Amino acid sequence: MGHRCDQNHITIFNNFAKLHSYMREFSILTNRKRAVVALVHSIIFLLIAFRQMIAATPAAGIWVPATVPTGAWILCGIFTVASAILLWLFAISRGWTEKLYFGMCTVSASSGLLRTTFGDHTFHAGLYIRFVMLISAVLVGLFIVRIHSAAPPIPETPDPVL
Repeated sequence: MGHRCDQNHITIFNNFAKLHSYMREFSILTNRKRAVVALVHSIIFLLIAFRQMIAATPAAGIWVPATVPTGAWILCGIFTVASAILLWLFAISRGWTEKLYFGMCTVSASSGLLRTTFGDHTFHAGLYIRFVMLISAVLVGLFIVRIHSAAPPIPETPDPVL
């Protein structure tokens, strides 16, 4: 049986060990601020995907023989850059939670690229794949933020005696 002070130190050490094991799993979303920024991006893109899903105009694609609007080319460029960056983040991410998050975001952006490129007549499922992947990414993002928010508070230390 140890003193109460020893038990407090053991509890604090165990909490920090648990926090350290969680944090080692992240190489990109290493703190709460980064996780919240990523989550906000996912929510914004989810809202955009939802708006596209309920819109009455289907994507025509850029490979159709008709004239392609400038907006479709811009959207293809945005999806290409986003897909490449997300694929790179997926490749360098470390833990399974972070890989799952960036993998779902990559699939979402890539399906948006394919849908914009080939049109709804060829890849109509891309609209729904994108939406489901973003909902899943938001849920995983909430989990990551919760992991970072559950970090134990740093105990107060008394001023050193000089």
